[in-house]
Amino acid sequence: MIIIHKEYHLHNQIAALKTIGKTIGFVPTMGALHEGHLTLLAEAARHTAFVVVSIFVNPTQFNDPADYEKYPITLETDILKLEESGCDLLFLPDVKTIYPEGTNNLPTFTLESLETLLEGAFRPGHFQGVCQVMKRLLVLVMPDKLFMGQKDFQQCMVVQRLIQLEKLPVQLITCPTQREADGLAMSSRNIRLNKTERQQAIAIYRVMQIIRKGLLAKQTSLEILKEAALMELQKNGFEPIDYVAITHPYTLEPLHSDDLKAGLHCVILVAAFLGNVRLIDNVVVD
Repeated sequence: MIIIHKEYHLHNQIAALKTIGKTIGFVPTMGALHEGHLTLLAEAARHTAFVVVSIFVNPTQFNDPADYEKYPITLETDILKLEESGCDLLFLPDVKTIYPEGTNNLPTFTLESLETLLEGAFRPGHFQGVCQVMKRLLVLVMPDKLFMGQKDFQQCMVVQRLIQLEKLPVQLITCPTQREADGLAMSSRNIRLNKTERQQAIAIYRVMQIIRKGLLAKQTSLEILKEAALMELQKNGFEPIDYVAITHPYTLEPLHSDDLKAGLHCVILVAAFLGNVRLIDNVVVD
């Protein structure tokens, strides 16, 4: 596995690959790698000839500086996992490489309702930071295909919007959420949960499945389903609960009971704190 820190080294490597017609897959990460990341890597290897993984904890997407400071850093372990998983190139930029002019006066992107709904509402500025780092990474890596996980459902929508806005020549491939045996979505933040919180955390997946079954049965109103989910999360120690939402999958606008008459296609999204760890998850119902 090649490890590169500097922009010009990456440019030379990518240019050489492009010259001989290699297709490039890209998996952007913030480190603290788990099986979900490695699944994205494996999917990239299936679809492309050369797989690039980046590790960069992006300061501009943290609206809470304390959350940025507490983000887990496990670089030595991450490198070992990537070597064992067949990663071809690991890109390890620093802040200066990603933001050569600094993090002030960065460009903004027109994200419309994606920036005001759900994660956009509860994490102001977060998606602008996502777009700023993703545009820079995509320009540097120049991949043919970009691989991201469905767990960050809204973030995938934002990145797709970025690709369209900037007319970037890359295809986004969204891969299914990888879960632990008990249903908890794999996340770098899970390692910050203590033993009790780890047991409580599976309530997120449980309440989404309860909502899903209720939607498919069409026997309970949406408000009753959401209220029951909120109570179950609170009973398991989640506080505060940012949202339990049942939305249209392409707009993230709230679903209404009348919408069910036209055929059910929606996404259930949850975001809530367990202790000082904020967890998110989603399930698509089709």
